[in-house]
Amino acid sequence: MLWRTPPRSGGLGVAAMSYVAVDYLRHLSPTWHARLQPALWSVLALVAVSRVPYYRHWSAEFRAALPFVASMVFMLLAFLFEALSVRSVTAVLGLDWHRDTPPLPDTGQWLLLASNEKLPQTIVDILRAPIIGLHHFLMLFMMLAFSVLFDSVEAPGLGLGARYMFTMAIGRLLRAITFASTILPSARPWCAYSRFRVPAYPHRWAQKYYVPYASDADAIRKIINLDIAYATTGSYLGEYRPDWGSMSFLIDFLRPTASEGSSWFSLLKKAGGGCNDLMYSGHMLVAVLTAMAWTEAYGGLSSVFVWLLVMHSAQREIRERHHYTVDCIVAIYVGILLWKMTGCIWPPKDARRDQRLSKLEKIQSRLIQAAKDSDMDRVRELLKEVELSSQEKSPSRSSNWLMWVFPCVTIFSALTIVLLAFTYTSDG
Repeated sequence: MLWRTPPRSGGLGVAAMSYVAVDYLRHLSPTWHARLQPALWSVLALVAVSRVPYYRHWSAEFRAALPFVASMVFMLLAFLFEALSVRSVTAVLGLDWHRDTPPLPDTGQWLLLASNEKLPQTIVDILRAPIIGLHHFLMLFMMLAFSVLFDSVEAPGLGLGARYMFTMAIGRLLRAITFASTILPSARPWCAYSRFRVPAYPHRWAQKYYVPYASDADAIRKIINLDIAYATTGSYLGEYRPDWGSMSFLIDFLRPTASEGSSWFSLLKKAGGGCNDLMYSGHMLVAVLTAMAWTEAYGGLSSVFVWLLVMHSAQREIRERHHYTVDCIVAIYVGILLWKMTGCIWPPKDARRDQRLSKLEKIQSRLIQAAKDSDMDRVRELLKEVELSSQEKSPSRSSNWLMWVFPCVTIFSALTIVLLAFTYTSDG
């Protein structure tokens, strides 16, 4: 058949497993890791670049470039909103609350502790091992997107990247709204003290609307009946208020201190992650979206391998108490549903396949008649007509230079993004 799907040779799966295995050597043999990791990335980059002149879908990539950039901007804005929310949910209650409030009971943690007593030690060691992290899932998706150069997945690769970032942005916005709606105590009570320098006492909003009714049953019953904050809180302590110009409205949400500098943006960059941004797990959202993209675009046994990595990552998030079990469970089904939802915007079917089927329907009667007449020349002519109907038009001379510049810019930008993503997420 003239329009068969791209062959799945298994090379992408081998490359994925090799990457994860080589990166894990940092824990087993740092010397060999320092030698093999640069070599592996150099080989993969050179092989990808060598395929650029033979790639036939640059015009499709060019059409997908604008949605790709728009999705990236949307995702960065979502990350900014999430970063503001991450600090806000910790700052509003003050450090003393985070230190004194015990974690919630988590049956998933109990189950993992019980399994440590029942399972063979080798299995327990594998479950505890830091095999996979956030940066691994990002790199696996990068490898999936680059595999369009080898016809392992359907073009355009930028379209796949646009869908991934758009879905990620929606997931991050929903996540920020969710964990900011109800503040949960961290499963690591020391987390806030180690990551943030916010005041130890609650913000005046919490002092008025939460603290008087936090633990006293009679006070809770009374506020339910009155439906008004009746307690007298007295005078509030003054707080540091830098001059942030038009962004000064963020002071009440971020609660900066004098030792953290005068820039609101640098304030957000200093935190090495959050403590109360729990429902749902952002790490697991990235993992699930990568697994969904891999399963849909590539499939095969390698997708089973990726999903096993997702499950391993989930149990480690719970085991190491970065998240509660519910955070990981919700992230898994939210990620699956969001990926399915955005499929209506970026359908997985190849547009060229739809063009071929449409043309085939138009010539169906002529094709059947030619087959009945045993006119093979006519059959071949009609099938060639179907194939030509889906081929991309050759660029004009005026735009021919663009089809040379665009691949170079795309590959350079993509490799730069890979390097930045690996650099800024390698610590989890």
